[in-house]
Amino acid sequence: MRGTFLQINIIFAPLEFIIKKIKFLKPRLKFGINLVINLKNGYNIGLHGNFMNKDSLLRIIDMRLSAKSRIVSFIIILFLLGSYCIPISVSEKIDTDFTQCNLLDDGQILFAPMWGTTTYLIDHDGTVNHTWSSSYFPGVSVWWLGDGIILRSIRVGVGPGSGGAGGGVQKVQWDGTLLWDFRYNTDGYLSHHDLKSLPNGNVLLIAWETKTRNEAIAAGRNPSYISNNGFMPDHIIEVQPTGPTSGDIVWEWHVWDHLIQDYDPSKDNYGVVEDHPELVDVNYASSHRSDWMHTNSIDYNEEFDQIMISVPNFNEIWIIDHSTTTEEAAGHNGGNSGKGGDILYRWGNPHAYRAGITSDQKFFSQHDASWIKEGCPGEGNILVFNNGQNRPGSDYSSVDEIIPPVNEYGEYYIEPGSAFGPDDPIWIYTSDPPSSFFAHHLCGAQRLPDGNTLICDGEGGEIFEVTPEGDDVWQYTNPYPNPLTNDLFKVIYIPFEDTPDPEVSDLDCIGSLSWENVQTGEMVNGSFQVQNIGGSASLLNWTINISSIDWGTWYFSEEFGYNLTPEDGEVIIQVSVIAPDEQNSEFEGYLRVENLDNPEDFDIVPVYLKTPQNTHLNKQISNKFLQEFKQFLCL
Repeated sequence: MRGTFLQINIIFAPLEFIIKKIKFLKPRLKFGINLVINLKNGYNIGLHGNFMNKDSLLRIIDMRLSAKSRIVSFIIILFLLGSYCIPISVSEKIDTDFTQCNLLDDGQILFAPMWGTTTYLIDHDGTVNHTWSSSYFPGVSVWWLGDGIILRSIRVGVGPGSGGAGGGVQKVQWDGTLLWDFRYNTDGYLSHHDLKSLPNGNVLLIAWETKTRNEAIAAGRNPSYISNNGFMPDHIIEVQPTGPTSGDIVWEWHVWDHLIQDYDPSKDNYGVVEDHPELVDVNYASSHRSDWMHTNSIDYNEEFDQIMISVPNFNEIWIIDHSTTTEEAAGHNGGNSGKGGDILYRWGNPHAYRAGITSDQKFFSQHDASWIKEGCPGEGNILVFNNGQNRPGSDYSSVDEIIPPVNEYGEYYIEPGSAFGPDDPIWIYTSDPPSSFFAHHLCGAQRLPDGNTLICDGEGGEIFEVTPEGDDVWQYTNPYPNPLTNDLFKVIYIPFEDTPDPEVSDLDCIGSLSWENVQTGEMVNGSFQVQNIGGSASLLNWTINISSIDWGTWYFSEEFGYNLTPEDGEVIIQVSVIAPDEQNSEFEGYLRVENLDNPEDFDIVPVYLKTPQNTHLNKQISNKFLQEFKQFLCL
């Protein structure tokens, strides 16, 4: 295969502008390179990108001359040979908190330490690219929404003592602006552990609800299994934000509506548990803990409009139909599945629905069940961090990938009288030896686009990446808020192209101004465009600075603007200039368009104007020469 050829042609503008432009292009490059450009005066500019597509177009950076001087352009030619691009670097940063490799170069990691109030975004070498501050501990997850916005659960309530308490959720912009601050911690309800943003902008929350001892007995729960503190099953709500601190619950699902039991025949939900894998045995998990299920993760499948939750006290994952109405979710009919809010699929412990024995159990207090994303190897499969608590033989943790028995319509197959398939995971990661890695609680895992898996050891505050073969290729130890309390609930991988680089401005200009053969004193016209390329909620206030130009008389249709949004698109600026009274001259420079709120955010519009020679004078000289030549010939 032919290697990739990259040519960069740079005719220098002001140095600060060159640095700004290269930093802007950095997260957008598709080439597998690390390139350092050595500039005069000892400056270095680093250019870094990742090979994403063998057919990627080559980028050429062409920057115009400054008004003061013209520096000779140079060309850097880089050949990258082979079917894969090998990064080239002039330096390597080494830190005791991580082991460096090149496999995470194309992404960043988002996490919120459980005992800190700051959320961090780091890159592969441990550099903190951005932080979001808060007044609250997380409660306990954080998610990336795009455009620099995070969705972070917060700890404002007290749970039943089993961990994971939340009670609120906040949506926060890149600059720390609080967009939404919602609470769900009243009337016996308390959100906990995890949350999920839906494509429509609504948010799914896991929450406890409180049942009295009498209510639990009325539902068929064995009284000897009920704490004096009551009984707290889980439910899911979908919240539609309606204001800065408000939201409407537009959909909900309660496990309380889908119970079965064979303990008390006098109750309406009495039945044969093994005949109803779609229902939940209210007497399974027989401890006296109020927190009956301890649901610790939630995920959403847009293709099937389904929700998956991890229920570690049952050692299972459950999938339910989200296409139902709230009324249908409380029953056994309706929705795409036709099964209302009943369980469509469950896996990890068939003993929980009497379809197996204890030795058939696969999950042991698991966390972070998720569908593998589209574009990642194994997409559509389910990935789970299997903590391994009370695993037969010895305690050790693993990451398990399973292929659910689902068809193109989102229907799950189960052989009558049997457990849901598959029999075993298709892929399992364990350490070597397995007992050398055991996390009693917390933790998570995420499949990366290259097929590797990012794993979070929440107890140890460690994040590491493994290949499909199980080889460790990258590791990072969280130092925040300090090495002794660096616990993590889970972490989120974000591709670089999804994150706004801190150096990427809101302001961008398109176009240049160039005129030739302009008569002295003549007015010429041109235009360029200004736009806001920032986040969807950003506002741009801008002005034009022409202090670098000391020639001509300039006029602009707009010299400044306020509150320009990305949705406004390009603003066309009409420009008129009266040429200087100097013939046979070239005039160069640039307009500097500046962000009024950020002096480091600006763009350059190159300017060039050329006046012709004095043709009348040339004609006079020519006529005089001809006359003298004619006289010479007549001699």
